[in-house]
Amino acid sequence: MMERLSLKTAIAAALVTTLAGCATTTEHAWQEDTTYKLTVLHTNDNHGRFWQNKYGEYGMAARKTLIDELRADVQAQGGSVLLLSGGDINTGVPESDLQDAEPDFKGMNKIGYDAIALGNHEFDNPLDVLQKQIDWAEFPMLSANIYDKTTGERKYQAYEIFEKQGIKIAVVGFTTEDTAKIGNPEYIGDLEFRDPKAEAKKIIAELEANEKPDLIFAVTHMGHYENGQRGINAPGDVALARSLELGELDMIVGGHSQEPVCMEGPNVAKKNFTPGDECKPDQQNGTWIVQAHEWGKYVGKADFEFRNGELEMVSYDLIPVNLKKKVKIDGKKQRVFIQNEIEQDPELLAFLKPYQEKGQGQLNVKIASTNGKLEGDRNVVRFQQTNLGRLIAQSHMERAKADFAVMNSGGVRDSIEMGDVTYKDVLTVQPFGNIVTYADMTGQEVLDYLNVVATKPVDSGAYAQFAGIKMTVENGKVSNVFIGGKQLRLDNTYRFTVPSYNAAGGDGYPKISDHPGYVNTGFVDAEVLKEFLETNSPIDVNEFAPRGEIVYK
Repeated sequence: MMERLSLKTAIAAALVTTLAGCATTTEHAWQEDTTYKLTVLHTNDNHGRFWQNKYGEYGMAARKTLIDELRADVQAQGGSVLLLSGGDINTGVPESDLQDAEPDFKGMNKIGYDAIALGNHEFDNPLDVLQKQIDWAEFPMLSANIYDKTTGERKYQAYEIFEKQGIKIAVVGFTTEDTAKIGNPEYIGDLEFRDPKAEAKKIIAELEANEKPDLIFAVTHMGHYENGQRGINAPGDVALARSLELGELDMIVGGHSQEPVCMEGPNVAKKNFTPGDECKPDQQNGTWIVQAHEWGKYVGKADFEFRNGELEMVSYDLIPVNLKKKVKIDGKKQRVFIQNEIEQDPELLAFLKPYQEKGQGQLNVKIASTNGKLEGDRNVVRFQQTNLGRLIAQSHMERAKADFAVMNSGGVRDSIEMGDVTYKDVLTVQPFGNIVTYADMTGQEVLDYLNVVATKPVDSGAYAQFAGIKMTVENGKVSNVFIGGKQLRLDNTYRFTVPSYNAAGGDGYPKISDHPGYVNTGFVDAEVLKEFLETNSPIDVNEFAPRGEIVYK
């Protein structure tokens, strides 16, 4: 447990003199000089993990057992509970992806979530899928900074008001502006992702004028960046808290950066946090900032006391959900629970099981075999040409009858190991459901395109994998381009494929979806890859090994 920590003592002290001589009073439902207990439980970045992993870690059924116990304990002490999420329910596990995350959203209903933020991965599918998920959810999915370009109005619910023991709590949602950059432009072209900092000022003013809440919490999907150092990312939770008046926002329940937010000291994050360690959340400008890593590995628990309009954090904990560690037992490494095992809630487990079985039935069927590893590890595929990157590009090229292919490495999410290959392996590699598109362009247009795309930096999802083409990249320029074994001619016409995400401008690629020679084939990338693997099985990984076709100087 942490030492007792106060949020608004400084603000309250500054106001004492002013308020002492003030004759008016603010109406509220809570009693003066009475201490109320309020606990905020939170998770974030579920990413399809409704089922426990192969080691029996996390999973929504165990999460429900834990949350039920925590909720009952707080209520037995006369307190109230809010259960919040920092978003990104979608994308990451094929069993969930194939079913539009239905088990995840409906499982969250049964756990009893009160509100969540809309994450960027809520926009990986067409907007009608998101609307279906909003209809499934028995809790509000919030974002105050997403606007409809046509109407100029907010597209989604901005906030929800909760009353706990007479305490009026506003929960506001915010979504990272980077969604416009990393989301699928085909799906989000009619949406505008505005600056959450500016929208926070606006929505807080609206709340103070119309709702007069006692507390304002935010559920965000923006990322926690230590001391506001965000690199190329859009501003995150620290910048949001600092942009407001002192103590204007009581708490941020975050997500997106997928980390446990535990601090060593002011603006210094704890780098070596391990499950079960003490965790002190960040505090910026009178605002508590929390985040519970990812996948339901933890449930965050923030215990507050509310008295005479002031909120104090009494304790904070990140509780592991059946996480394990490796230990040596009789000379052999085994995985053991870090804390006592949490039993899976039998009713939720029974509810989720048909979804898991349905997904497994579709996924665990052998479709091909390979005689070696097809390399898609993030720390390799974003730095150099790999056999898997080239294989995926070639599958697109053959489906579209194209001359060459471009594949963004950010769309390659995992490797395929030697041996049998299943549909699940394919969907783990390509979970986003992008469409294979192609464009017919002149050689000059192709050269202009390559000068942008082939020069994207390493260590980014924009770094491109290629098939059917040779070239030299030097000093930000492309030269010695050969397509199909013949030197590029500026007056010839060439066809190349690119994922729909990039064709619409994703990853900073030139937008070509409005080019006269552009065609959306309607073929989903994972389906194309699956068919290519089936047709060419057994796969000889050496056939796809890079042989110096792309030379970087």
